[in-house]
Amino acid sequence: MTDRKMLIGMQLGNGYGSQVSAWNFPGVDPLNYTNLDSHVRYAQKAERGKFQFLFFPDFQNDSQASNAEAPQLTMDPFITMAAIARETKKIGMASTASTSWNHPYNLARQLKTLDVMSGGRIGWNAVTGSDPRSAANFGEEMKSSEERYTRAHEFIQITQALWGSWGEDAWVADKEKGIFADKSKIRPINLSGTHLASAGPLPIPPSKQGQPVIFHAGGSPNSLTISGRYANVVIGATFTIEDSIAQRQRVRDAAKQFGRDPDEIKFIAGIMPTIAPTKRQALDRRGKFVEPKIRQRVSYLGMMLGTTLYPEDLDKPVDPEFLTHARPNPADPRSAKALEIAREGWTVRDILYHGIIDYHPSPIGPAEVTADHMTEWFEAGAADGFWVSPDVYEDGIDVFVDGVVPILQARGLFHTDYEGETLRDHVGAPYQYGLNN
Repeated sequence: MTDRKMLIGMQLGNGYGSQVSAWNFPGVDPLNYTNLDSHVRYAQKAERGKFQFLFFPDFQNDSQASNAEAPQLTMDPFITMAAIARETKKIGMASTASTSWNHPYNLARQLKTLDVMSGGRIGWNAVTGSDPRSAANFGEEMKSSEERYTRAHEFIQITQALWGSWGEDAWVADKEKGIFADKSKIRPINLSGTHLASAGPLPIPPSKQGQPVIFHAGGSPNSLTISGRYANVVIGATFTIEDSIAQRQRVRDAAKQFGRDPDEIKFIAGIMPTIAPTKRQALDRRGKFVEPKIRQRVSYLGMMLGTTLYPEDLDKPVDPEFLTHARPNPADPRSAKALEIAREGWTVRDILYHGIIDYHPSPIGPAEVTADHMTEWFEAGAADGFWVSPDVYEDGIDVFVDGVVPILQARGLFHTDYEGETLRDHVGAPYQYGLNN
């Protein structure tokens, strides 16, 4: 037992699930992409499980890879969050929004409005964006990393200053005295930099948590300066405990360099589970998503293992003699797990059914398998929590909430109810109003 509790967030990228063919899964309404009621329903399932937050990726371009696959993102995450905020009570929400293709005043206004209307449950995943196609949608070309991150620092600072420009005690709302707000406490910010400027003020009072929580996703040296200086939650992408421990430590070290308490930053690792009563059932479920591209993935698996594999090898195990001497491919952090599974004697098809080419670790099997993965990583100091990407929202959220969450609660690793009302409460972020850095 421990007093330290893990955080759990959930990716809510569209109306289907994390797998690109989830829209075609039995029991899923294929029209959910534009049905905000489905998004609300999935958010309520996550709130039933006492998740700390929902995480909305965003990509300002078409994310549909083929005719058979659905886009992986909502139509507009801010509008989706507004709909969810009206139908939930406690769960937080954080959306990605680029500092390259927005302006601080507009974004500050939108986020703070959401934060006020939700009762202080909003976070902003502040990222620069690195896709030339997205840049083209704004009539621009991709800038250098240095220029993008210089703009990002200016953007975040101006945004936070705007959030704090309406004084915390400025709103009087006194009918007898005829005073709506004390104008002396609503002040311009008059900030300008190399790329951005804003006069302010922003005419929105503080929310219940003051202002939105800053999230960040990325691990480059430039990215770490954003995490270390501003972020309270860092969304990670790791495949091994060792790599996750190292990434978490780099984030904590970055916070120290900016004079912050490293415990203010929570490092959240990704996980893409498939849960079923038995391992075989879970593999067969995951296999439904793997099969459409399985022939193309065979050769990639061979590269991960350091050998040559063909579609004709799908229903055979990898040569045991080869596996005796095989080593993980240093160019792919997922290869160690692929090699571990191959050495268990699974066929090539079943190795691929284990989700070893997905973007995050993929526990496959009964609820205990996912709970054990999360327990091992959390207790090893590899993460402060996890952002879960269910394969199919329709039934995958309930299976996690009813299967994994009780196990973690019984182990004393996850809370049994919300201890606070705001996103800052949920993630242990200190109060902030305005620009502190």
